[in-house]
This record gives sequence, C-alpha cells and structure tokens, in this order.
Amino acid sequence: MTMQRRDFLKAAGAAGAATLAGCATTAGGPPAGKVVVVGGGYGGATAAKYIRMWSEGRVEVTLVEPNENFVSCPLSNLVLGGSKTIADVTVPYSGLVKNHGVNLVRDTATAIDTDKRIVRVASGASLPYDRLVLSPGIEFMPVAGMNNVDALENILHAWKAGPQTVALRRQLEAMPDGGVYAIVIPVAPYRCPPGPYERACQVAWYFKRAKPKSKVLILDGNPDVTSKAGLFKKAWGEDYKGIVEYRNNHVATGVDAKTRTVKFETADDVKADVLNFIPPQSAGDIARQAGVITANNRWCEVDFLTFESVKVKNVHVLGDAIQIAPAMPKSGHMANQHAKVAAAAIVSLLTGQPVNATPVVNNTCYSFITDKDVVHVASVHQYDRDKKTFLAVPGSGGLSPTWTPLEGEYAFSWAKNIWADALA
Repeated sequence: MTMQRRDFLKAAGAAGAATLAGCATTAGGPPAGKVVVVGGGYGGATAAKYIRMWSEGRVEVTLVEPNENFVSCPLSNLVLGGSKTIADVTVPYSGLVKNHGVNLVRDTATAIDTDKRIVRVASGASLPYDRLVLSPGIEFMPVAGMNNVDALENILHAWKAGPQTVALRRQLEAMPDGGVYAIVIPVAPYRCPPGPYERACQVAWYFKRAKPKSKVLILDGNPDVTSKAGLFKKAWGEDYKGIVEYRNNHVATGVDAKTRTVKFETADDVKADVLNFIPPQSAGDIARQAGVITANNRWCEVDFLTFESVKVKNVHVLGDAIQIAPAMPKSGHMANQHAKVAAAAIVSLLTGQPVNATPVVNNTCYSFITDKDVVHVASVHQYDRDKKTFLAVPGSGGLSPTWTPLEGEYAFSWAKNIWADALA
C-alpha cells in the first residue's frame, strides 16, 4: 500500500467517506494525461486533489475557479444566526497548489469544445484536457419579477455562500423588532434538502435573543418538510413556539421587489420585511454550454461508475448538478463522495486499469437547531450492477432522536475534517 493510499484511508475515515474499494494507484511513471476541473466546490476541489494523489502526480490537474477562497454552504446558516462569521466558513485553495501540485486558474470557464477537448476561460486562454470534470453547482431558474435591479439587490437567496450571506445577515440586523422574515422554498429537488429549515431555525434563534417580537414565516413549495420533518417541526413547536410559522404547498410564481411581496399558485400573496427567496434550480450554466444537461432540461445524467456524462464522452459531472440516484441528496458531503468515485475512475481510465465496479458512498447532513444543538441524518449507498445506479443500503441510515450539544461538536468536527479532506 502506497503512502498516498494510506493517507486516503486516514482522511476518508476522518471525513466520513466510505467511498472506494480497489482504487487504482500507480507507483510513479510517465505522464498519464491532463484533467481540467471546472468549479472548486466540495466536488471539484476534492476531485482535483484525489486525482493528483491517486495518480501519484502522473496526471496533470488544472482547477478553474474564479473565487479566491472556498466558502462553505454547510454551516453558512450560522452566519445568518450570528454565531459565526463568513470568515469561519472560508478556506483557502492554497493547500491544493502547495501540497498536491494542482494548477489553479483564477478565472471563469465560458465555453467548452467537447470535440477538441478544450476549455475556454474569460481571460481568453484555452485549456486542453483528456478528461474534463464539471462541478458547476447550481444556477437559478427564471422567476417573474426577479430579473431587475430592485430584486437583485434586495431579494436575496443566499443559496451560494458568500456576499449574499453577509448581506442577508445585515437585512436581519436592520429589521425592526416585530418584523417578519419570510423564506420561500422551491419544489424539490434543490441544493441541500434540510438547508432552508435549518436557516429558519437559525433566524429564529437570533430573533429569540435579539428581536423577540419578530416572526419567521416558512413558505414551502413542497407538501411537507423534505428532510428531518419531525425534528424540525418539534423544534419550531418547542424552542421557537410563537416565532416560527410553517406553511406548505406554497409554490411561488413571482415577486414584487418594491413591496417585498411574493405571489403563489394557489395561496394568497405574502409581504415580508425581509424576503429570502430561494428560486428553483438547475445545473450550472457551463454544464448547459457543454451539452451535458439531459434530465428535465435541468440536471445531468451520468454513469454512476465513473460519473461520466451519458451524453458527452470524456466529461464527468459531480455534485448538485447531476440527476441524483434514488434517495441521494444534493449535499456537500455527497459531492465529496461523487468526486472520489470519479477521481478513482479517471485515474484508472487514464492509466489503463479497470474501474472499480462496486463503489460505495455515504452522506451525513447536520442541521443546527440552535448555535450549538444539532441533529443529523445519515445514509449509505451501494452501486447496483443491475439497475446501474446507487441504492440506499437497507438499515444503514440514521436519524437523530433529538438535538444535542454533542451532535454540535460532531458537526463542527465534520466540517473541519471535510474541509481538510477536500482542500488541505
């Protein structure tokens, strides 16, 4: 067993990654090819690192990412609650460069020529590849009233952690006591199923301490809470009684930014002092440009053994952008797992070795009820050869009975470990 393989097993255990058995690793040798990775989120950063590690430097990896630092969506809701700052969920990309020799290109991918295998970036440069990894995250689908200056500046989603997270926190701080914060949740699938409900808890925690006359209004496009329903509803009825109100089947159709009013298919209009509108989502725009969006004109179907697009050869797609397998959430942890399956497959394909035929991935999603009390849901997914997809392993999942500070410690440890696993 090589040092890189041992390092992987140690890191994977720390980050809760039960991904691979039989990963191909070669002990040095001639160059094995070039991989370009577009997008430095949980999927892209992990893929860049592990392709370098598992190829023992034989595969050249270029990561295209416009942002200076990685900003984590998981834990970013704590910034809205006020117990953390955006700096607390920010990690530099420098570890990928210094420790693993990843070529970091601070730029935006604008076009992909899949015939010539070239990625073009905004600066005008062209990056050739043998294999391309797209981890493009999400883009927001059009909603009436959202494409104007008032809406873009004042009706925030904060569903990509960063400047909008900070701006939404400022809106909450400026809101008078007795005001209403409304969060609008799209019909699933969307990034991070429990994320909006955790956000409601964090805003309620802040109001309970600082603005006790204020209200959190959850306007959910789904028939019910999509994840950890019993636990969230219990928290709203106990810890946040009188602060949080939940309304289901509120499918939004448009927004009036000037009056901070949202309109619905079958429900009355709702006006709020702070309107946090999370639009419906699809795979990031570069995936559409590359021609890998195939499902409902929104998501990318992949071969789950390699995460290669079912439509475009030599292009692998990870994370929130894919058409997920049954019971597989669009989460940061799962994107990290996708990346490891893809990284192992890419190294195997470039070095002439067999691809692992029995990958296993897992997922853990922690949700903060208060600043310290946390619940979790966990699952394990095994590749099924006959159905050619990942299926949840019966009896493998877990759900917290209630929220505890101990789980809060686990959640912070999870974050530190997975950030190190992807970026250090």
